[in-house]
Amino acid sequence: MSMISDASAIAQVLTEALPYIQRFTNKTIVVKFGGNAMIDQALQNSFARDIVLMKIVGMNPIVVHGGGPQIGELLTKLNIDSHFIDGMRVTDNATMDVVEMVLGGSVNKQIVNLINSNGGHAIGVTGKDGRFIRAKKMAVTRQTPDMKAPEIIDIGQVGEVASIDRSVIDLLVQGDFIPVIAPIGVGDDGQSYNINADLVAGKIAEVMQAEKLMLLTNVSGLQDKQGDVLTGLTTARVDELISDGTIYGGMLPKIQCALDAVKSGVASAHIVDGRVPHAVLLEIFTDAGVGTLITDNHSHIAS
Repeated sequence: MSMISDASAIAQVLTEALPYIQRFTNKTIVVKFGGNAMIDQALQNSFARDIVLMKIVGMNPIVVHGGGPQIGELLTKLNIDSHFIDGMRVTDNATMDVVEMVLGGSVNKQIVNLINSNGGHAIGVTGKDGRFIRAKKMAVTRQTPDMKAPEIIDIGQVGEVASIDRSVIDLLVQGDFIPVIAPIGVGDDGQSYNINADLVAGKIAEVMQAEKLMLLTNVSGLQDKQGDVLTGLTTARVDELISDGTIYGGMLPKIQCALDAVKSGVASAHIVDGRVPHAVLLEIFTDAGVGTLITDNHSHIAS
């Protein structure tokens, strides 16, 4: 009886997934891969299988990845000191060389290999390839009450997205490949810039007019002041939660990125608990999901 019961449970899962598969066929879904999911081998494999399955059932996944812990580890091995200002790594020339080695090299190729080993066809690129992510230097200012004018702080080669040329991504998607993108941009002067992976994922989702932006995190989702996970939020409600201080600190940039994407035409954004095996599939294909869903209105179904 247990075998029949197990088979019945699988059938139930597939039946529940069917309307989502039908709805998202040929749709673009941008997934930011980061946090625990990037450093735990079991979670790495479950993520890769999720991405491959999405592609097989007709979706167009685009992966954008971070790599902060791996960058920090190599900097330590090379005896290069790390300094942070307002949570951002000060990136001088030596540090930028390491960032490019890690993000554009080892981490990017590891993710490509994981996806390909699970039956996918992934190609890794950085924003310098085809100069498709144009960057500008991030301006950081600080002001205290006793200062007459804000202090401009130079944090080196840390950038913001100036523009994205989608033709490189279109070429890969049309070739039936899964793009795996390292968040390194290039300035007008040819200089490389390290850009926050959430920000790159959000901007790519906007440019591609994606159906979904999914940001994997190390938390269960956006939580209220009592610690309960909030979901099914409209952009107006998220604005209220920012105003009343429910959303603050480290979660604020991630939520702002999701909010900007939805306000710019992305159908929905998801803050997903990347510590859960197959978190991406659970959020897309099930009614319950494993994170916080943000849309611009109430017309979208749960996932």
